[in-house]
Amino acid sequence: MKKYLVVGNPIDHTLSPKLQNYWLNCNNIDAIYGKLQAYDSDLKELCNSIKNGQLNGLNITVPYKKKIIPHLEVLSGHALRTQSVNTVCLNNGNVTGYNTDIDGFELSIKKLNYDVSKKKIVILGAGGVVPSIIYALKKMNANQIYLSNRTKDKAQILKNLFEGLEVINWGTLPDFDMIINATSLGLKENDKFGIDFSIAGKNKLFFDVIYNPFNTDFSEAGNRQGNIIENGLNMFLFQAQKAFSIWHNIEPKIDQEVVKFLESEN
Repeated sequence: MKKYLVVGNPIDHTLSPKLQNYWLNCNNIDAIYGKLQAYDSDLKELCNSIKNGQLNGLNITVPYKKKIIPHLEVLSGHALRTQSVNTVCLNNGNVTGYNTDIDGFELSIKKLNYDVSKKKIVILGAGGVVPSIIYALKKMNANQIYLSNRTKDKAQILKNLFEGLEVINWGTLPDFDMIINATSLGLKENDKFGIDFSIAGKNKLFFDVIYNPFNTDFSEAGNRQGNIIENGLNMFLFQAQKAFSIWHNIEPKIDQEVVKFLESEN
C-alpha cells in the first residue's frame, strides 16, 4: 500500500486527507493519505523516507513550502521560479518538489469568470503560498500588485523575486479591485486583522486563501460592504487535483459531490 502525507504546523484544519482518500477510493488505488504536524527537524527525514520508499508523496503546507527546498534533489520549473513547494514525490530516482498552487489559484479565478488583467490587487501576507499567487497574477496580466505583510522584511524578499511588486505598510489600503488574504489570520476563531476594510468601498473581490473555516473576519468584512466574496475551497480543490495527477497519473473529478462531501461533518 502506498503512503502519502500532508505536513504542516498547524495541521488540524486541513481537509487534504478527507479529499485525497475520497479520490483514492473513487479510483480504486491501494493507498492511504494522512496528516502530520511537523517541525523543521522532521523535513529531512520525511524526504529521506520518500527516497527509500517508505513514503510515496508529501503535500507541504504552512510554514514549510520554502523550508522543504534544501532537502529536495530536483525542483520543477514552477517550484524553482517561485521558491515554493507544495507537492513532493520521487521522479526518476530523485526527490522532486512541485508547485501546484499556481494552477490552483489560476483555475479558481477562472472559475469565477473574473478577469484580473488591468486590475489593481492587494495581497496580505508573504508566506509560502504568496509567490505562487504573484506568479499566477502576473501570468494573467494583473496591472499592479501591492504586497503588505506584518513583517515588512519578508515582503521585501518577494519584491526582489518579482519585478514591479510594490510593498506597502501593514494596514495601508490603496485603491484596489481585488484583495487577497494569504495570511493564516482566520484559521483561529478570534483572529483579527486590525485593518479597516470598510474604506475599500464596494464592488471589490475579497479572496480568502483559507477554506476551513468557511467564514473568517476577512470575508465577513468584505461581505458587510456588499463585495464579492470567495474563499479558498476551489483553489484547494484544483491544487489537490494537480498533486493527485502527479502522483497517480489520473485527474480526479471535481464536482458537486466532492464539494458536498467536504462540507459534510468531518
